Amino acid sequence: MNFGNILWVLAQGVGQTVLVTLACMLTGLCAGLSVVVLRRLQIRGTAWLLEAYTYVFRAVPVLVLLFIIFFGLPAIGIKVSPLVSMMLSLGLIAGAYLGEVFRGAMESLDPQELVAAEAMGLARGQILVSIELPQMLRLAVPGMLNEFTTVLKYSPFAYTVGIPEITRQATALASTTLRGVEIYLAAGLLYFGIYQLLRAGVRAVEKRFEIPGFGTN
Repeated sequence: MNFGNILWVLAQGVGQTVLVTLACMLTGLCAGLSVVVLRRLQIRGTAWLLEAYTYVFRAVPVLVLLFIIFFGLPAIGIKVSPLVSMMLSLGLIAGAYLGEVFRGAMESLDPQELVAAEAMGLARGQILVSIELPQMLRLAVPGMLNEFTTVLKYSPFAYTVGIPEITRQATALASTTLRGVEIYLAAGLLYFGIYQLLRAGVRAVEKRFEIPGFGTN
């Protein structure tokens, strides 16, 4: 088996790797946006819940939380699929970090714009949806890219719950061929290729929606 054959075998797990990565990214994005929206709306009783979520989920290791969900919950009668387990562990942890990214981006907005919007009679929800969130998302793109990259790097944990992604394919192949160096090098190249595609996609979005004066050189 030459290096090309190894790449071909491992490439069979690319689809699952991309699926896990995108599913966890989407979960994290939804969770992070929910955190920042609830914070801005200042709904009574939610502040301590949001702080507890971001504090706890940024402190718990991904693998530990994944095992609690996938192997622990069935003990109390709750069975969770491998993909959903990844979304509830890696996705929600990413959401906790994205919530802080969004908080920083939100705090960098010009407060005079918000005062002007209030003076025009816009409701709090209208200001949030029409003014704050669009600008916040533009400013948060670099931080989002960094967190999405982290999600990709943690996606190999999916093999521990039976998802046949790249790392699982590599482990199975290495155990039968004993050519670990070549196999894991090939796996690294595939992950690097996925990262470059992800980076190019996010950069394209950043370029398309960048705020004049804040664009990258």
